[in-house]
Amino acid sequence: MSVVPAASILAAATPQAWVEEASQRWPELLIDHANCEKKAASTALALMFAYPEDRALALALSRLAREELRHFEQVTRALSAAGVPYTRQRPGRYAHELRAALRTADPGRKLDLLLVGALIEARSAERFALLAPRLPAPLSRLYADLGVAEARHFELYVRFAEAAAPEEWRERLARLAAREAQLVRLPERVLRFHSGPPERRL
Repeated sequence: MSVVPAASILAAATPQAWVEEASQRWPELLIDHANCEKKAASTALALMFAYPEDRALALALSRLAREELRHFEQVTRALSAAGVPYTRQRPGRYAHELRAALRTADPGRKLDLLLVGALIEARSAERFALLAPRLPAPLSRLYADLGVAEARHFELYVRFAEAAAPEEWRERLARLAAREAQLVRLPERVLRFHSGPPERRL
């Protein structure tokens, strides 16, 4: 199977305005990042339960879920080390609206879930790489390491998407990537790890 580079599946780069804002408000971003790691683990587990007959996928997702939970633990320790108190946050629109583009019936739904997983992991890898040089140590090292891990996760989802629909996955990926690009470029009131650039305040 062929695997494309992570950045190449993203239809748009992260806006610089988001990078600047996130670099300055990293304690707030770190809280949402911890939530994202939990969600990534739960997504992998949900796919395992949805498609138990796909043993290769189930085993790969089991390993991925464990790694995502280790990332959650790492980010939680980073929060404690930085003295950042945990506060409840309202979820952003990114994942909700991206999942709204999914097909509701199989076999299309399985492909879409895998491709959305790939897009989210690819976006995470891109943003880790953008933020790592701008953050204080040791958080900068953690983000650099996490960027490498997210790239592996992206490749996993792409491999299984290609196996599930070798004739369709690229065309479907292009459609979902276009929607994902809209979401990360659209200004947003809240700062989240996958949000768009901040709205301008009058």
